[in-house]
Amino acid sequence: MSTMSDTAPTTKPRRQRRQFTEEFRAGAVRLVIDEHRSIAQVARELDLTESALRLWVDRTRADKGKGRPGVLTTAEREELSKLRKEDRKLRMERDILRKTFFAKSHL
Repeated sequence: MSTMSDTAPTTKPRRQRRQFTEEFRAGAVRLVIDEHRSIAQVARELDLTESALRLWVDRTRADKGKGRPGVLTTAEREELSKLRKEDRKLRMERDILRKTFFAKSHL
């Protein structure tokens, strides 16, 4: 008798997250952009995931002003991150002031 697990497709285990130097990333991107090689081919050769390499290529193109609409440049991503942190801090401060004000007004 076969069970459900016998027929279920097997999935690949998740790959451990790796760190790459900026030089390595730039070299991989250069193979795609300058040498006109496919993302899939370069990813296979360098043992990368296609999604990681595609992200690097998209970001590089955006930084050079040749990106797809909606892709943020590195400077824009950094500014967005900074603004989000500032927003969290201001919301927290506002909530503290609001609680303090209402606590004093109900005394």
